[in-house]
Amino acid sequence: MEGPGIRGNGVARIVSIGECMIELSEAGQGGLWSMGIAGDTLNTAWYLRRLLPEAWRVGYVTRVGEEEFSARILAFLQEAGLEVAHVQRDAERGPGLYAISLKEGERSFTYWRGQSAARRLADDPGKVAEALEGARLAYLSGITLAILEPGRREALLEVLAQSGVPFAFDPNIRPRLWESMDVARDWVHRASRAAAILLPSADDEAAAFGDTSPEATRARYAALGVPEVVVKAGGGPIHWQAEGEEGCAQGHAPVVPVDTTGAGDSFNAGYLAARLQGAAPAAAIAAGHHVAAQVVMARGALTAITPPGAVPA
Repeated sequence: MEGPGIRGNGVARIVSIGECMIELSEAGQGGLWSMGIAGDTLNTAWYLRRLLPEAWRVGYVTRVGEEEFSARILAFLQEAGLEVAHVQRDAERGPGLYAISLKEGERSFTYWRGQSAARRLADDPGKVAEALEGARLAYLSGITLAILEPGRREALLEVLAQSGVPFAFDPNIRPRLWESMDVARDWVHRASRAAAILLPSADDEAAAFGDTSPEATRARYAALGVPEVVVKAGGGPIHWQAEGEEGCAQGHAPVVPVDTTGAGDSFNAGYLAARLQGAAPAAAIAAGHHVAAQVVMARGALTAITPPGAVPA
């Protein structure tokens, strides 16, 4: 049965809200780079489209420019099977850009996103409200909030509240995007209190809030009244609470990553897709791990996967 946060009268549709960027990743020897299209909430939407039945619709809400690279983004979204009816266009700005550098499977990023059109995605709250109409679930992240002006952060959360559409939230804390860590902590807690499902990462939360363990992170958010919390731990034991219960999921097969880009985003997709189709929390966590374990074995954020339930014997 679906969790209480995602049960309702909405149609089989999920809407992801955030920033879509041009991605550069090292393509091998000789200083060559390959270009892709990605972004944390886009990554999750992309995997959701591959994990949910065709009857489900997966929409993406963002803002792009009117130049060639933005046209490529729109074409990419459509080819991925995502709804683009609510992607806004901006004559003055274009997409952000980031480059991935790898060392022993761990990634670091260099960003160029100051003039990203997505920073204006909540300038017209009415357009966001239209995108949410009739959805079963919305999805956003701390990056979605961080790139917005403070007044637009407030507007986005207000639109979500007024829509009545429950949302899943990954704090995805990136200190360089926020004015200060005090501001980051404040907005993460504001969004978390309103969220139906929270999907934090233990390392981010320890750095931002001083949590001493994933269990401490779960307990802190439980104290805020969040009904469903799953604390990702980089392949380690996952502490969770949902449906009045709590637990620790462990024993998942370890992998040695090639590239951890998109690991958390793909886990979120696996978890949410399973929950939306009626899986219990522990089974949904296993589904999330199954997806993320495949993603970290390939370079870049987006890669072909074998869905849970279709694993070769």
